[in-house]
Amino acid sequence: MTGLTATRLSVGYGADPVLSDLDFTVPEGRFTAVIGPNGCGKSTLVKSLSRVLTAEPSMVQLEGKPLQKLKPKLLAQRIALLPQHPVVPDGVTVAGLVARGRYPYHRPLKQWSADDPQAIAQALEDTGMTAFADFPIDELSGGQRQRAWLAMVLAQQTQYVLLDEPTSFLDISHQIEVLRLCRQITANGRTVLAVLHDLNQAARYADQLVVMHRGSIVAQGAPHDILTTELITDVFGMESMIGSDPWSGTPMVVPVTD
Repeated sequence: MTGLTATRLSVGYGADPVLSDLDFTVPEGRFTAVIGPNGCGKSTLVKSLSRVLTAEPSMVQLEGKPLQKLKPKLLAQRIALLPQHPVVPDGVTVAGLVARGRYPYHRPLKQWSADDPQAIAQALEDTGMTAFADFPIDELSGGQRQRAWLAMVLAQQTQYVLLDEPTSFLDISHQIEVLRLCRQITANGRTVLAVLHDLNQAARYADQLVVMHRGSIVAQGAPHDILTTELITDVFGMESMIGSDPWSGTPMVVPVTD
């Protein structure tokens, strides 16, 4: 077994599981968007794949090894998670935040490694945040702050980058910046799995879509292959037409209203 996989995953926050008997393998080297209505289990899946939520040892594995058996630093060298509402202490600068992404590579008696400066500088450059390195996080705009968090994730230099609603609360231009960055990350050889809400943005920028409904994956594949009017009706309860994005040629969901 290779890669990051979930097998018969059943997990939740109380007596009733949010996910039940779910099977999923994260597509390697792709930008995969997880879409679906609110409460369907999108964030729960991402949290389970990053060990934020604990499942039975056999349910979530990385290269055939249960996530629960991996030491925290080793896990953090392989999987990075950016949650929906990350919190940073007051006064931390952009460079200070990005440097925290290097923690998995530090040892108790050596809190800095030779690879840290280059990794931090590259992450700042890739996210367009070099000029803001000395700015306090709390002085940034929403879009700048999100890019700073993404720079921290990039500095972590993991194979898997998991993003839980990375475009939420951003204006449209900053949403597009984040999605373009996701494509850049995969172009550099990493794997991105992101929870998104905008169907057309997901279809335009992601290589693969994972459609969830009521705790299950009901469709998975390239946007052209799986986005249909029937799927939109069944999953979102909405009548629609599927057109073609005039710029990218990707599927475009058009709601049908009176």
